[in-house]
Amino acid sequence: MAMGTALLGLFALLLGCSGTSAEARDSERFAPRKCALTGNWVSNQGSKMVISDSDNSGVFSGSYLTAMAATNNTIRPSPLQGVQHQVDQRAQPTFGFTINWSFSESITVFVGQCFLDGDGEEQLKTTWLLREEVESVAKDWGATRVGTDTFYRTK
Repeated sequence: MAMGTALLGLFALLLGCSGTSAEARDSERFAPRKCALTGNWVSNQGSKMVISDSDNSGVFSGSYLTAMAATNNTIRPSPLQGVQHQVDQRAQPTFGFTINWSFSESITVFVGQCFLDGDGEEQLKTTWLLREEVESVAKDWGATRVGTDTFYRTK
C-alpha cells in the first residue's frame, strides 16, 4: 500500500511538472510579439530598404534604394548605418539611421519607431531630414528638407 501511495505521489508530481511545462510553452506562444527591424521594407513612397541584424549594442547596417530623388544622376542603392534602442528588448523599439547617398552630395537621417498594428503587422513610422550640399551660405536656407515616411515589411 505504501508503495502504491508513493507511486501515486510520484505520478502526481510528474503530472504537475508536465502542467508547468505546458503552461510555460503556452505563455511563450501567447507572449507579446516584438517588432524587429531586420529584413526588407518598402515605404509609402516606394523606396526599398534592407536592414541587417543588429549587434548587442543595437547597431545595424543595410542599404536603401530611393524611389524619389531630385537629381539627374543614376539612382543607386546607398549604404545606411543605424542604431536601435536595446533596453529590455522593447517590443516596439525606437531607432535612427543615416543614409550616405551614393549618387549625390547629400545625407539623410531618419528617426522613428517600429510599431505592431492591430493585426500584428510591423510598420516603421519615421521622420527624416535630408541635407544637400550647396555652394554658399547664401543658399543654406533651402538645403534641408523634412518629411515623414511609413515603411511596411515585404514578404
